[in-house]
Amino acid sequence: MTPLGLLHVEASDSAVLAVRFALSSSSTSSALGASTSPITDLAITQLEAYFAGQRQRFELPLAPVGTDFQQRVWRELQTIPYGETWSYQAQAQAMSQPSAVRAVAAANRANPLAIVIPCHRVVGKDGTLRGYAGGLDRKQALIELETMHRSLQ
Repeated sequence: MTPLGLLHVEASDSAVLAVRFALSSSSTSSALGASTSPITDLAITQLEAYFAGQRQRFELPLAPVGTDFQQRVWRELQTIPYGETWSYQAQAQAMSQPSAVRAVAAANRANPLAIVIPCHRVVGKDGTLRGYAGGLDRKQALIELETMHRSLQ
């Protein structure tokens, strides 16, 4: 359990495949706090440290499933500094694809690794919150958590 609700961590023997907010308490993947492998143990430990303000970057083997374009988008997301936000347009420009704003937004929506690949750090060009698979309330809470912990350091 996290301050924002139940997270499910899905992993293979060698990498984290998905981290998702639970829609219900019943699921076939591992809930945060319930261990099933060394990889999920590591992910759970790092997620707990993140929520406690003790971790800004994740050091996990990741294997999200997606298209080549989605993989590029998700790699770019990992360059956004902790406690900062970018617009979808800024992310597309950073990828040297300024006209791909909608495709970037769609790839962000498909991100299977909530928090670990920080799509919550991407907002509308005007600074407003836009879609987040975990809900806009969680997106706002994650941005506030990072802003608060960043200012304390």
